[in-house]
Amino acid sequence: MKITRAELITFTAPPEAVANNDFYVRVRVENEEWRELFPYLVPVDMHNVREASMVTFDFEGVVEVEVTKRNGILENVDIRPNSFEIPFNQIGNTVTFKLDRPRKLSFEANGERFHNLHIFANALETNVPDVEDSRTIYVEAGRHRMEELVALLTASTGNDSVGEGALPEILYFGPGMHFIEEKILRIPSGKTVYLAGGAMVVGSMICDHVEDVTIRGRGIIYLTNIEKTTYLRTVQIDFSRNITVEGIISVDPPHYSIHLGKSEHIHISNFKTFSTRGWSDGIDMMSCSYVHIDDVFLRTSDDCIAIYGSRGVFYGDSTNISVTNSVLWADVAHPIMIGVHGDHEHEGDTIENIVFDNIDILEHHEPQDGYWGCMTINAADKNIVKNVTYRNIRVEQFELGRLIDIRVFQNPKYNPSPGNRVENIRFENIEFNGICDNPSVIEGFDEERIVDGITIKNFRINGSQVTDAQLGNIQIGKYVNNVIVQ
Repeated sequence: MKITRAELITFTAPPEAVANNDFYVRVRVENEEWRELFPYLVPVDMHNVREASMVTFDFEGVVEVEVTKRNGILENVDIRPNSFEIPFNQIGNTVTFKLDRPRKLSFEANGERFHNLHIFANALETNVPDVEDSRTIYVEAGRHRMEELVALLTASTGNDSVGEGALPEILYFGPGMHFIEEKILRIPSGKTVYLAGGAMVVGSMICDHVEDVTIRGRGIIYLTNIEKTTYLRTVQIDFSRNITVEGIISVDPPHYSIHLGKSEHIHISNFKTFSTRGWSDGIDMMSCSYVHIDDVFLRTSDDCIAIYGSRGVFYGDSTNISVTNSVLWADVAHPIMIGVHGDHEHEGDTIENIVFDNIDILEHHEPQDGYWGCMTINAADKNIVKNVTYRNIRVEQFELGRLIDIRVFQNPKYNPSPGNRVENIRFENIEFNGICDNPSVIEGFDEERIVDGITIKNFRINGSQVTDAQLGNIQIGKYVNNVIVQ
């Protein structure tokens, strides 16, 4: 039998970090001393912004977590996703439970999802970059003003635009909270930006026409106090390749958490985000290929994941994209959206070879009927969407929307033209536990622009097997061919 050595790493928050004291949280290796965790305040939900909590730590082996509700009486507890089936013990207002693997959890007291506690229990970091490595921009624990980084980079290059010219041998930023001058840090090719656990940076990381860049660590990019005067993103990756984003946390970006435009060979893992602004999607990509997103937690006030074709200055198809082992929580709009934007001025784009596998959807809340769907393909702008697989998807009770929305359509607000086609879409091992009166929809646009080839295999609602469209509350509209429910 393999014996794993237990290890626990916790992080000290900078003095300027804002706490939410709804919960008192401690963690320990079994039979060792407890360590108190700092409960960061994280705002959630655009419609009615409220103050949730977040704690984070790294570990290996088995740890015990203790959560105490400070106010009121703790009557009941949910630890979600429900698929994790985490047992716990409750004595009064205190709950304890054990973890033997990395988890991203929502601890909900008395059914409260908007003043809940998010627990990010990470694996131990491997291959932490050396502070003296000339390829690394190293940001130590603390809260930092990013103009310090920009000033040093600019001075070293002699250019006003950071990212051009040579960099100093070593870039190191010690304790303190870093703010970015004009809120942007442009990262040159070949560099690693490392945010150590306990680091907080105010500003946006930009990869523009670069390659071989890594943004990683356990630090936080904190954008809560930045007004939405520009489309500022946590990380923006444009016209770039071989880019990795790993481990960091994003709090309240004014726009997307991660924006991908005309980029390829992108790897995003263990990324966590919270957003409350209009158009503050999680991870959106336009005209991108070979993108792998794994083990992320996205709680957003617009689409969690959106895959488009051409949009703005980005032109071309989107292909070979996978999202795996992740938790999606859409306080507004869709958890998963594919297909709305494309090259409508020409022949449209092809969005194909997309896989979503092992996903927990914890929320979908959208007041507008035209934007419903936990799993949505809305092909517009002459797009063709094909070869998409949703596999091992678990959907919990959500507030307002529908489960599935597959359409060739045209939204006059965004689309000069309808889409061209949707084909070869597979749903495998889908579980929905809850009640939703709004039917799922599969529908084409006209006789030329159709939906063709939808396979639904092993679809369960509240434990019952769905054997036909009616049992699955699936409304099949016009211009649809070859729907198979197995």
